[in-house]
Amino acid sequence: MRVPWDERSAALRVPRARPELSRRRLLALGGGGAGLLALNRLPAGQGSGAVRLPDHPFRLGVASGDPTPDGVVLWTRLAPVPLAEDGLAGMPRRTVPVRWEIAEDSAMRRVIRRGTVTADPDWAHSVHVEVGGLRPGREYWYRFEAAGEISDVGRTRTAPPRDAATPLSLAFVSCQAYDAGFYTAYRHLADQDLDAVVHLGDFIYEGGINATAGVRGIPLSAAHSLETITLEQYRLRHALIGSDPDLIAARQAAPFVAMVDDHDVQDNWAGPSEPTGATPENFLRRRAAALRAFYEHLPLRRSSLPRAYDMALYRRLDLGALATLFVLDERQFRSPENIGERDDPRRTMLGAAQERWLLDGLGGSRATWHVLANQVMMFQLDRLTDPGLQQLNPDTWDGYAAARERLLHGIVERKVANPIVMSGDAHFNCAADLKADFDDPDSPVVASEFLGTSITSGQDGSDMTTGGKEWLAANPHLKFYNNQRGYVRCRVTPTEWTTDYLVMDKVTRPGGTTSLRASFVVEAGRRGLQNA
Repeated sequence: MRVPWDERSAALRVPRARPELSRRRLLALGGGGAGLLALNRLPAGQGSGAVRLPDHPFRLGVASGDPTPDGVVLWTRLAPVPLAEDGLAGMPRRTVPVRWEIAEDSAMRRVIRRGTVTADPDWAHSVHVEVGGLRPGREYWYRFEAAGEISDVGRTRTAPPRDAATPLSLAFVSCQAYDAGFYTAYRHLADQDLDAVVHLGDFIYEGGINATAGVRGIPLSAAHSLETITLEQYRLRHALIGSDPDLIAARQAAPFVAMVDDHDVQDNWAGPSEPTGATPENFLRRRAAALRAFYEHLPLRRSSLPRAYDMALYRRLDLGALATLFVLDERQFRSPENIGERDDPRRTMLGAAQERWLLDGLGGSRATWHVLANQVMMFQLDRLTDPGLQQLNPDTWDGYAAARERLLHGIVERKVANPIVMSGDAHFNCAADLKADFDDPDSPVVASEFLGTSITSGQDGSDMTTGGKEWLAANPHLKFYNNQRGYVRCRVTPTEWTTDYLVMDKVTRPGGTTSLRASFVVEAGRRGLQNA
């Protein structure tokens, strides 16, 4: 029989940071109406360790990530004062025991795993629990306790059985500049009953934020106006972003799969080469700080623990027999940007080891769908309509054309079934077919790419722009363009992949509404996009 931490803890905490959540979501996360209305704190000193903290320590919420058929990563960070400028978030410089438990019900009565871990000040009192021994394709609920306080309850889900073609509901997001808008899209996403959310990068932005937090109109101290360079500054920026109630709700509702893009460190960084104006020593020190803070604030496994200025991020997730997800790292190993050398076969986007790993994995997988979680745009985008002239972005795969050709040729050569590419970074929505030769409209389709817009970066935007019209005219393989904010939802079955573009009418003010802007279908066994 389970012995509860405290008999009074059966009545769960009302999520104090999310008053706008629907009754359905509250019931799903809390397990019932009556219990939600009773808030019971464990007295300081009772429970796991007599540690006194200045406030509730779970103000950055809870999260889970990287689901497998038998397990998942559980995450939290103890942060009673998230915006403390020293980066310690109000925590003492000592280790703190944290208890966790995972249950088969949202009321946390059927607990099946529990344990105690240590939150270390060297890692910003973050906690990464790798839970195993779970059943595949199942919902679970989890929570933490520290210093007599209990966290909100999070929902997670394990991956389907390896031999089962279980339908999937996924979403992918990117680019959430805090001062550019409100994270209202995350509130909508939290209600979607998703199996997983793929975050394609730019979880934070490294630039300074003004005293009113941009359009949010809330006071921030001068510490936020500085560009993030030190570990303390990166921790503070992650704490600011992580304290948003809509992001907390989304991370609490489904497991996240996260990767780094450029602004998580510094705009347009490429491999070990220092950006213009930086010395090698200073950039590597900054990169080490950024990757460490990224690990501290995302539900990543121990295999991604940073070592100096490196971090193992590319990985594979098998989502049953239906889909294999290849999470790519397109920052740490790429050649420096040089659009004039885009066709040089020595240049790389992924690095030789990751490129071999990806092609070997694609060739060896027998899943129905093969999905590349890809930070930057893969399809060729000629931004000029004049015949014979091209304007290409060196930061995307257009700057690494020979490497893109190797990848697409490798997919064809290995007869990879139903390849799909998820992309972010660009702050607009696009759907495109990936061609063996982008300059030949009759060239065969190799894969289909869905480029998702930002959560807030770029502010409200509009449905169409002059540039968007020109791009559609100049690039026959480009089938859709939209310049609003939002996220992308993917519904996956053995016969069809359906992608829905969910857009916001506004993000520069609270209360924006979400609507379905467009849907596309890829049929299994048939290359190319179709309108849904």
